[in-house]
Amino acid sequence: MRQAMKSLTGQLLIASAELADPNFAQTVTLMVQHDESGALGLVLNRPTSTSIDEAWRQLSEEWDQIAEVPCLRNDPLFFGGPCPGALMTLHTDPELGQSSPCKGVHFSATEEHLMQLVQMPGRDVRFFVGYAGWSPGQLEQELKSGSWMNSPATLEHVFYDGDDLWERVRNDIHNAILRSMNVTHLPDDPSMN
Repeated sequence: MRQAMKSLTGQLLIASAELADPNFAQTVTLMVQHDESGALGLVLNRPTSTSIDEAWRQLSEEWDQIAEVPCLRNDPLFFGGPCPGALMTLHTDPELGQSSPCKGVHFSATEEHLMQLVQMPGRDVRFFVGYAGWSPGQLEQELKSGSWMNSPATLEHVFYDGDDLWERVRNDIHNAILRSMNVTHLPDDPSMN
């Protein structure tokens, strides 16, 4: 009898230090969806040099219905992963969410929601181009091989503004492991033990 798959929706995937794939080296990815049909995630720590406003102007040349919708956001567009796809968002507005991968965080990719979200300056909204995708069983194999660690995602992780998210999350995981083992002090150089 096959064991039921444990969904990683709402978890962070933290790339191992050994993961050499340039698309994922030192990344933190929010798992938006994970089930028997595969997985979809968005890389949280890869801002591009393109602003939302610039991307919106480019899109409005292709989508007639958004041409009249002004973009009031100038924050960076994020590289969500190597798989091409529609513009997607993570945000905090439950009324504009298609799903909620973790507490307080909502996912949207519909044109209607995007048109409303670009008009909300100052709100916690991240726009992504591309996504990270895995076919059925692929992510589970990568986890078994040690390519990723996982940890529950929080609102603070998703909208973190620093460039050290990967280091911070890895340190948090290591510290949690040490606390669970009741290790309260580590020598500066543990190899000297």
